[in-house]
Amino acid sequence: MATHIASSRSVQTAPGRELPIERVLAVRRGGARSGSLLDMPLMDSRHVDQAVAEMVRVLTPFESADWRRRAGTLDWSCWETVAYVARDLVAYAGQLAAPPDSAYLPFDLVVRDGACPRDLLRPVAGAGRLLSAALSASDPSVRALALESDRPERLREALDVTETLVHTHDITEGLGIRWRPSEALCRAVLARLFPDAPQGDPVQVLLWSAGRTDLPGRSRPPGC
Repeated sequence: MATHIASSRSVQTAPGRELPIERVLAVRRGGARSGSLLDMPLMDSRHVDQAVAEMVRVLTPFESADWRRRAGTLDWSCWETVAYVARDLVAYAGQLAAPPDSAYLPFDLVVRDGACPRDLLRPVAGAGRLLSAALSASDPSVRALALESDRPERLREALDVTETLVHTHDITEGLGIRWRPSEALCRAVLARLFPDAPQGDPVQVLLWSAGRTDLPGRSRPPGC
């Protein structure tokens, strides 16, 4: 038996609580200040490398924990969430390496049921390297096609980093691990994807933007 988690054409924040790509990018609907994206610091494959390496680093010491626990507020277990991240990183790499006419390529990473946490983290690391290589080699127009966007800015990298950081947060919360994402990575993501996010601690603001926490005096963004 193997675990298969269905594909999505949206940025997943939780099963049944997807964040549409158009809303995240704020480009198709001319989101506020979206024109200033060209003036913001670009993200690249090195940021993806950092996010994936941090996920593996923080989870590796807890390989003996019960990964069947629920991952934060998700409906998935910690094990399923790690498998989901590995699957998505591979899907994104394939999308860049062999751009489809539309949607995602018709393949998926299948993780064998019963894989131990150590064996589960290895595909995450490998998938991260594949994605990093694909990002480094791809033309900006290919990255834009992969996002179904007409904007060539390096938003693909920002989305990949967001998904990795947010799901690492979900898993550490489920396993009871005290962990705080990199402020530098969170700040970079906010600048690229959420230019209208409120000011404040970049970690808390990113988690709020992804529907993971509350900010004083603000409700969580709709659709998260």
